[in-house]
Amino acid sequence: MNRIAFIFPGQGSQAPGMGRDVATDPAVENIYRTADRVLGFELSRICFDGGAENLRDTSVTQPGVFVTSLVFDRLLRERGISPAVVTGHSLGDYTALVAAGAVEWTTALRLVRRRGELMAKVNRYTPGAMAAVLGLPLDRVEELCEDVSSRPGHFVQVANINTADQTVVSGDEAGVSALVKAAKSSDARDAVPLKVGAPFHSELMRPIEEEFASHLDKEEFQAPSIPVVSSVSGEYIESGEEARALLRAQPTAPVLWSKVLRLLVDERVSTLVEVGPGRVLTNLARSEAPRTPAMRVGTLRALDKAVERLRPHSA
Repeated sequence: MNRIAFIFPGQGSQAPGMGRDVATDPAVENIYRTADRVLGFELSRICFDGGAENLRDTSVTQPGVFVTSLVFDRLLRERGISPAVVTGHSLGDYTALVAAGAVEWTTALRLVRRRGELMAKVNRYTPGAMAAVLGLPLDRVEELCEDVSSRPGHFVQVANINTADQTVVSGDEAGVSALVKAAKSSDARDAVPLKVGAPFHSELMRPIEEEFASHLDKEEFQAPSIPVVSSVSGEYIESGEEARALLRAQPTAPVLWSKVLRLLVDERVSTLVEVGPGRVLTNLARSEAPRTPAMRVGTLRALDKAVERLRPHSA
C-alpha cells in the first residue's frame, strides 16, 4: 500500500522570497492575511520581500517557516494529495500537529511566535551557537562534547541526531567553536557552524522552560486525527496531552530525526515529502533512507511536479 509522509522543516530552512510564488492562490491567500493580523506585523512582506538578514531574527524566522509550510500543506491537499502520516523537525512538530488536527493553526502560530521570542531572549544574555558534525559516529561526538564541556567557560551538547553520519551540537560560542576544532582533529569529514539565532535544543534553553510551558498550558490540544511522529521522542503521539508535554520538552531536548526516519521506513512509507521551504529534510532522507523516494514541495514549480507524481498515490 502506498503511504505518503509529509515531513515539515524547522529553522534553518528559511529563504528570502519563500511562499511568494503561491501567495495569490485563493486556497492560501487568507492564510497570509490572517497570520499578519494575528502577529501584528506583516510577516508576509518579510517572507516575500525581506532579505536573509530579515529572516535571521528567530522570532520572525519561526513563524515564517511555520506559515510557509502550512501553506504548501494546504495547496497539496487542495490538489488531492493527503498524507498517511506527518512529522516535523523541531519547529516542524507544530506544523505536523496542525496538519493532523491536534491544534488550531492560529493557536500554533501564536505559540511559535512566543517560542521564537523566548529563544531569541536566551541568546541575548547567553550567546550561543550550533554546528553540524559530519562523518563521526554519535558516541564519538558525545565524547568530544563531554571533553570540551569539562573546560572552564565551555559548554556544548548533542542537539540533533539527524542521520548516522550527521550530528548537530549546540552550546555557548566558546564550546561550539572548540567542538568544531576537536571534531576536525578527530577525522570528522567536516564540522560546519550553522547560521541560527540561539543554542537550540540544549540546557542553555532551560531558563525559558517554565514561561513557555505556561503558554502551552493555556491552549487546547486534541488527539491527532492522523498519525503524528514526534521529533522529541521519535515515536507516535497518542493524545493532546502528550503533544503538549513533548512541545514543553522540546527546547532543551535533542531532535531524534534519525529515529523518526527509521520509524517511517519500518512502517513502509512509500514517499517522503518535505512540505515547506528548503531541502534540508530531503537531503537528510536521501542519506538516511536512500531506498525511500524523497521530494520537496516549497515552490510552485515543485508543487506542480509533486502533484503530477503523487496524485495516484495519495492516502
